[in-house]
Amino acid sequence: MKNFGAKPFMFPMPVLILATYDKNGKANAMNAAWGGIVEMDQICISLSKHATTDNIELNKAFTVGIATADTVVPCDYVGIVSANKEPEKMEKAGFTTRKSEFVNAPVINELPVTLECEFLRIDGDASKEEFHYIGKIVNVVADEKVLDENGNICLSKLKPICYDPSNHGYHVIGEKVGQAFSDGKKLM
Repeated sequence: MKNFGAKPFMFPMPVLILATYDKNGKANAMNAAWGGIVEMDQICISLSKHATTDNIELNKAFTVGIATADTVVPCDYVGIVSANKEPEKMEKAGFTTRKSEFVNAPVINELPVTLECEFLRIDGDASKEEFHYIGKIVNVVADEKVLDENGNICLSKLKPICYDPSNHGYHVIGEKVGQAFSDGKKLM
């Protein structure tokens, strides 16, 4: 066994694309990997200060699109380019948006699954400039092309990607290897 010390090595780590409106109503997006579900209807995303965090606080809302194998390039782009320096960031990424039906934030049309969230609060340590943005999930919208025959989201159709913090790569998720709440019964 090899010890790595305290590192953010959680696998898989989802690639989340946060979308917000700025003070002029212009859509913006950023890539965030340090996030996850913390309650049945809440998401937590660890962020330092960005244009996106200012927009979340301004509008009290944001959306979280799930990055996919088909959107690696634009999803990475919105993570490495700041809206403060590139006003046409969304256009250069090739992202188009529509207004969420449930919150004051944009839904990125090219991302097939999006969580629409109301901003609840910020937790964190200001001395480290690390903040946890907590949102209430009020709706999940999914493109029909990623649904299975039962109307559920199908990972093999969605092809979500995860971030490898150890080697800085993106990997696709999708192969089913078992059935939750069932396979373990074999040991009962």
